[in-house]
Amino acid sequence: MTRTPWTAEQVDTLRRLYAMTPTIQIAEQIGRPLRATYQKAKDLGLKKAPEYFAQHQAGRTDGQRGQATRFAPGQTPWNKGTSYRPGGRAAENQFRPGIRSHNWKPIGTYRVNADGYLDVKISDEGPPQKHWERVHRLVWIEAHGPIPDGHVVVFRPGRFSTELDLITPDALECITRQELAARNSIHRYPQPLKQAMRLAAKLRRKLDEHAEH
Repeated sequence: MTRTPWTAEQVDTLRRLYAMTPTIQIAEQIGRPLRATYQKAKDLGLKKAPEYFAQHQAGRTDGQRGQATRFAPGQTPWNKGTSYRPGGRAAENQFRPGIRSHNWKPIGTYRVNADGYLDVKISDEGPPQKHWERVHRLVWIEAHGPIPDGHVVVFRPGRFSTELDLITPDALECITRQELAARNSIHRYPQPLKQAMRLAAKLRRKLDEHAEH
């Protein structure tokens, strides 16, 4: 069975909406199965915001759901005072301090991720999804500084690459998330209209750059 890779646009939508939007709605919007959407969110370390669970749409504030199986005040859990001990040979097969998994990679290792971008390992600290960073983001940050809030770094048209030597500052640009969404939605339009939309976006960027100076 061939897996369909996640696109950068789908990942961006998932990151942007996951905290405050029901996952089933996100799955429908990006055209992914619900189970796959949950798994991708887990892989990316995404979590629902506390404010989300306070909403009625989360299904946790109606006062009735799960009432029959809730612990009553003063009730003692059946396993209080006990500890879990795995049976069989589980203990001898557990990881010991200092032992690394078979798929561990040293810092500085490169890989092409599931979304098709070149990553580099930057850390062994924290959750695994924080160990890697996309090379094109690091290249842009090194050349221009931190990425502004509400912006993303993307390849210029026709410059996408997973070859390290070709991922250079001139191959990249920093655009707003709104512009990224607009770019990703123009593919359904006829070619002349798509070209006009691209030219309009380019003109807006030039005007913004002129205004800054």
